[in-house]
Amino acid sequence: MGGSRRLENMNPDVGPKPSQQPRSEAEKSALGVTQILFRAFLLTALGAFFVFSLNVNYVWLSAILTLAGLVLGVVVLVRTLKYKHPRLILFGTISGLIVSAVMCLLILTSVLFFNQVSTYQDCSRGALTESAKTQCMTQLENSMPGPLR
Repeated sequence: MGGSRRLENMNPDVGPKPSQQPRSEAEKSALGVTQILFRAFLLTALGAFFVFSLNVNYVWLSAILTLAGLVLGVVVLVRTLKYKHPRLILFGTISGLIVSAVMCLLILTSVLFFNQVSTYQDCSRGALTESAKTQCMTQLENSMPGPLR
């Protein structure tokens, strides 16, 4: 018979394992600061969305929160790439920046058509039935400039 193979020879996990270097205090500190900035970024992005959905009259506050979120997002993105932090922070930051970019478009649209959006919001608040909501939407469509209908 040929040579027998032993189970431990087939298992790649057996044997000396390279030990991972423990993180230095500077790396731990950098990760802590990045995590705090990441949390602040998420809070500003969520805050901007909730303020925007609350009332169109607070579009200025939503714009300020969105701009602060974009700045924080870029800072977190740079720190994550520079210090090679976990990919979860990178993924969350990129996702948050995409949401912030969409918020910029929504805010810009609301500012450009402030009167129409404000009128629609007032109408839809009082609309209790589906037909009343449809009437509000029709009123909004008719109030928009010609090419946007």
